[in-house]
Amino acid sequence: MRSITLSLLATLLLTCALAQAEEETTPPAAAPSTEAQALQERLVQSEQLRNEEAAGNAAQLQRLRQENQRLRLQLKESQAQTQPALLSEEQTWFALGAGLSLISVLLGALLRGSRKTRREWIN
Repeated sequence: MRSITLSLLATLLLTCALAQAEEETTPPAAAPSTEAQALQERLVQSEQLRNEEAAGNAAQLQRLRQENQRLRLQLKESQAQTQPALLSEEQTWFALGAGLSLISVLLGALLRGSRKTRREWIN
């Protein structure tokens, strides 16, 4: 008997909950027309706002493109004004080495002097 009352009570609770949920979800009869108008007004307002933002974004995009063009021109002018290096880094080191070798040969010849005798190693 006790199991019958529990199952009857559970069934009764579920049916009451379902009936209450149906009452809450059904909209009132007069509301759809005013709600539809409100939604229509919100739609028009959001479209106007979107169009205004699109116009503002287009103007900002145009300004950015103009600034980008100006910066590109400045870059080309600055690159044209700078002259390329006469020698690369490797060529510079090679020239320094060649110059040092030439100076050492000349210095050695000057230090040797005008001695005609041949120097030999003494064993």
